[in-house]
Amino acid sequence: MEQRMNLKAWAEEDKPREKLLKKGLNALSDAELLAILLRTGTRNETVVELSRRLLNSVSNNLDELGKLSINDLQKGFKGIGQTKAITLIAALELGRRRKLGQTLERTQIRESLDIYHYFEPILADLPHEEFWILLLNRHHKIIQSVCISKGGVAGTVVDIRLIMRHALEQLASSIVICHNHPSGNKNPSEGDRKITQSIKEAGQLMEIQLIDHIIIAGKTYYSFADEGLLY
Repeated sequence: MEQRMNLKAWAEEDKPREKLLKKGLNALSDAELLAILLRTGTRNETVVELSRRLLNSVSNNLDELGKLSINDLQKGFKGIGQTKAITLIAALELGRRRKLGQTLERTQIRESLDIYHYFEPILADLPHEEFWILLLNRHHKIIQSVCISKGGVAGTVVDIRLIMRHALEQLASSIVICHNHPSGNKNPSEGDRKITQSIKEAGQLMEIQLIDHIIIAGKTYYSFADEGLLY
């Protein structure tokens, strides 16, 4: 019977931590980087094998891995307890925030793609819907972004009065609204169309222009402005 090789018996250059020190971050695979976070495997599985199994479950897609909850990780993978699950979730959140920090440099909104680039790190990986607004000055530069509501998989409740209050408090000349579709379908629902029209009309009464409504569905998006639905 073939005996499994324990991680301790591996060559030094094949151990993730030692490999990182000797060859640098770029030499490590995604599984090896995860193994450093997880630290230990199980009696029948090295930590690198555990990491590979975890990645295989999401088709080696780190964005999909970021959607897993602590409960998903604990219940779905033998060898991952609460401490390991929390460590993974925290590391993935740091990566998301780093990506978001890069988007903050894009302070002026010129087209729908600018809006997508701003919100994609915030909304693309969420398993539930969130509704956000961007408050803009008269040069279409971002004053502030605000999360208006959080909901379930199928939708979220939007209070138009709350949106207008934020816009008035910040003396915004225009606004952008954005929400995500966890289903991956970027097309707007009838409810999406109605709330867009209502927000547009409310803004017109207060001389606050609705620039666009973006629906983010993973790596793609839908723009009401690009489709000519705001004119």
